[in-house]
Amino acid sequence: MKLRENDNVVGYVFAAPFILGFLIFTMYPILSSLFYSFTEYNLMESPKWIGLANYEKIFLDDEKIWKSFEVTFTYVLASVPLRLGFALIVAMLLNKAISGIGVYRSAYYLPSLIGGSVAVSIMWTQIFGDKGLLNSSLGLIGIHTDTSWIGSPGTALWTLIALSVWQFGSSMLIFLAGLKNIPISYYEAAGVDGANAWHRFFKITLPLLSPIILFNLIMQTISAFMTFTPAYIISRGEGGPLDNTLLYSLYLYRRAFVFFEMGYASAMAWIMLIIVGVIALVIFKTSKYWVHYESKEAK
Repeated sequence: MKLRENDNVVGYVFAAPFILGFLIFTMYPILSSLFYSFTEYNLMESPKWIGLANYEKIFLDDEKIWKSFEVTFTYVLASVPLRLGFALIVAMLLNKAISGIGVYRSAYYLPSLIGGSVAVSIMWTQIFGDKGLLNSSLGLIGIHTDTSWIGSPGTALWTLIALSVWQFGSSMLIFLAGLKNIPISYYEAAGVDGANAWHRFFKITLPLLSPIILFNLIMQTISAFMTFTPAYIISRGEGGPLDNTLLYSLYLYRRAFVFFEMGYASAMAWIMLIIVGVIALVIFKTSKYWVHYESKEAK
């Protein structure tokens, strides 16, 4: 009876499903992958301890992994700013009190619900193929080409970047929520002082929206490094043409589930975890120079 009346015990009972789920399905796999990263493991035989051999091979012997780094960082550096910039522009356009605005918001958010699916990735191959919608549209204005945008080394990665930018809905909604929290009186006071639209944007909107920008930047950067499905579907799991869509996640998948080098793939996963962690830390450390917090200023 006393146990049931103890608030701590009741709390632990209700939290137990989450705690057990976290330990079994998250913490155990993470620790297991750390162990496997120091082993030679192919799923068929018991892991064989080889120390740092996997990490040495990654940095010294695997030329393709450097190509995957190049492709991945190009993808992240291009897609994240474009996606956030486009999301902010659309959010500002939708931050209007006009009739039917909810319909437009839903329509712009829809690609984020289905954008990472297999079906949309297949659709993307049809749009950017040699006989796809893009080439057909260009033909209507007199530009005739039979270039396969997803099959050309110079443009294949940019089709993936275009797909990423198309999925701007989640960032847009977060920006829209932030815009609605900016008091309208700030803009009215700036207008009285003669500030034009650009001044209001750079002096009011961006500073007050900077915490939201920081959040979106962190989340979208992590999401970009994890991108897998579009690259897998569009390149048919190969990372072509000429490895120009060989994202790090796709190369990790190939090492793990095509070549069954689970130990090597685990080492790759930990390296990417460290890289993403360092990038996130750098963003957080530099945020004090460009993120504005009203509560901090008030002090």
